[in-house]
Amino acid sequence: MTVTGVQPPRATDPAAAAGSLPAAAPGAGKRLLLATDLSEASESATDQAFELAARLGAELLVVSVIDPGSLLMPGGRFRARVDQVREKREQLAQALVERGRGLGIEVSFLVWTGDPGDMIVSAAEAEHVDMVLVGSHGRGAVGRFFLGSVSEHVVRNAPCPVLVVRPREAGVN
Repeated sequence: MTVTGVQPPRATDPAAAAGSLPAAAPGAGKRLLLATDLSEASESATDQAFELAARLGAELLVVSVIDPGSLLMPGGRFRARVDQVREKREQLAQALVERGRGLGIEVSFLVWTGDPGDMIVSAAEAEHVDMVLVGSHGRGAVGRFFLGSVSEHVVRNAPCPVLVVRPREAGVN
């Protein structure tokens, strides 16, 4: 599939990714947005975001979106309350803030509720970021057909370049 517009560099080449960022206004720093569900599946994108932010001296904004629909069980009962999920995500995001401090990276976070693709694009617009980094769960074409693809939605709708980071293969660093 071909996506029109700016094609992001390969996730394995952070230097190329840095070169695709638009020039910042004089005195303004670069801002990267890491869209993550804070799960193990997002670790590759998280690692890439920290590496790129460190190389660029960029601020890192971590955005995690709680999809209320994903909390429903068959029959309409909730398996968890949104406020419980939010509290857990805020704890995990705070750990990323601490990680950033240790690396000299300014990290902040937002935890929003809604459709993940739409909320990530809205955050990118509202926060005027230079690039969005988002993980891909690697479900393939069949999975995207049935489940939709947050990363595909972000690539098609974000106001800035998007770097889609595939998960690491087992045993590969």
